[in-house]
Amino acid sequence: MLYQFLANNRGILIDRCIEKVAKRPKRAASAEQLKNGIPMFIDQLTRTLKAEQRNEDATSLEISGPAGGDASNLSEMGLTATAHGKALLHLGYSVDQVVHDYGDLCQAITDLAFERDAPFSIDEYRTLNRCLDNVMADAVTEFSAQRDAALALQQGMHENEQLGFLMHELRNALGTASLAVRALEMGNLPLAGATGAVLKHSHASMARLISHSLAEVAIKGAAPGRRHRLALADFIADAKTGADLEATARGCLLTVPEVDGSLGIEVNRDLMLAALMNLLHNAFKFTHPHTEVTLKAHALAGRILIDVKDHCGGLPAGNTEKMFTPFTQRSGDRTGMGLGLSIARKSIEADGGTLSVRDVPGTGCIFTIDLPCHSLG
Repeated sequence: MLYQFLANNRGILIDRCIEKVAKRPKRAASAEQLKNGIPMFIDQLTRTLKAEQRNEDATSLEISGPAGGDASNLSEMGLTATAHGKALLHLGYSVDQVVHDYGDLCQAITDLAFERDAPFSIDEYRTLNRCLDNVMADAVTEFSAQRDAALALQQGMHENEQLGFLMHELRNALGTASLAVRALEMGNLPLAGATGAVLKHSHASMARLISHSLAEVAIKGAAPGRRHRLALADFIADAKTGADLEATARGCLLTVPEVDGSLGIEVNRDLMLAALMNLLHNAFKFTHPHTEVTLKAHALAGRILIDVKDHCGGLPAGNTEKMFTPFTQRSGDRTGMGLGLSIARKSIEADGGTLSVRDVPGTGCIFTIDLPCHSLG
């Protein structure tokens, strides 16, 4: 009888299944997999066959379920199969591995029965097939449900991050515009001057952000902005004009050494300027009151380096790379969302550059944008 054959050869069947699993690429039998996988299924199949041999149909169905399964009321076998499918997903395996596991057992039973010349009845084979069908369906269903839930969560997190990026950039542009309006009011300055230009640039940036976001809603995956070759000196001057306002508001000194007029960069101006302004905003936020923030741009070994140096006292102990992770904040200051550095790095990398930070213990830190150098000639 098949249930006696399974009970007598349980260890051999499990070993053969593990051997088959080990031969598949990037796959090894884990303790978690074995717990709710093949060994438990063999035990449940053995009990099912034994119950049917004794005409205990109700017990058989309670263990392994009816033909076609019952998604609303899982059998004992169905519950362990769902746990197995969930475990395989968490272990990083694909859905075909779920099917292969039970297929391995079917093949192992068939092969061993042939080797031992062990005859089984048609009804026993039908029960085996019913159990395999049910258990694979339950395992695959749970695997798919867990995978879909994980994908939905990941997509939701991505959409939240994208929304956070948009809000962060809008807030920065609005903040600069507000500073410009305050400066215009306090100094009775003309709109045609440099401060008025900052206000106009901020409004234009907000308009572009809203326009691009609406386009992305209408058409997913909107094309990135085009790159243009710019004079590095002009680019730094634009950043300085906006940063001067925040430096004054924060009670800090902004120092910007002269930039070589022959140096050029090829970037998406709006994104790169937003990235640099994020770094400057970050510097003003954390530098100690009445200290200096330096914005320096120069060429080195065929590259353009743009340094933003603050006097924050130095970085906290730990991996500095964590500072570039979305929603990670640098200190006890929680006025932001921890997005600025992440946004800046992504914008810079989109233009073929890199963003790094180095600590100056006891003094502060230096964020460096590294870009290809282009000639203006």
